[in-house]
Amino acid sequence: MELAMGIMLGLLGLGAGCAMIAGIGPGIGEGNAVAKACEAIGRQPECKSDVTSTMIMGCAIAETTGLYGLIVAILLIFVAPGIFTGILKDAVNAMK
Repeated sequence: MELAMGIMLGLLGLGAGCAMIAGIGPGIGEGNAVAKACEAIGRQPECKSDVTSTMIMGCAIAETTGLYGLIVAILLIFVAPGIFTGILKDAVNAMK
């Protein structure tokens, strides 16, 4: 029982770490978007408001991917251990 509990908690931690890798993509994407927006504004300053509003919308949409990863990681760390511990205990009691 204790070994299974340790393996379960370790795998939940590993899953939470993998979920946090989702934060890398939005960071790179938003950096590229801002760089290209600065280039566009430098080439055509009169389009500043259009470029800025489109860039901000794109960055907001890209950021949701990182937030989803954060939510999954928080659920795996704080909620899932209680759920899976109850399931494991029920399985052990059913075997007895």
